[in-house]
Amino acid sequence: MERLSQRRTDPVSGERYHTTFRPAPTPEIQARLRQNPRDQEENIEKRLETYYRNVKDLEDFYEDAFYVNADQDPYVVFEFIESCIIKPLPCKTF
Repeated sequence: MERLSQRRTDPVSGERYHTTFRPAPTPEIQARLRQNPRDQEENIEKRLETYYRNVKDLEDFYEDAFYVNADQDPYVVFEFIESCIIKPLPCKTF
């Protein structure tokens, strides 16, 4: 929730910022930042509810999908995805 709800965009430069992790460099830029309506907490909650309501059906449909821990260095994530595509791990057959 924090990651999404704290995102802001500078309408002049198009640059994206985060109020906690990547704040605007100057007060002038900070004053003109705007939040996308999709990033308001109530809208994020609606999207999460939709996700959790549908995730089981998606998992059943995409049974050959693999899980990625994306909370890692981007290079590590890329290497994992590449290894799953090029040399997939053996899976059980039914």
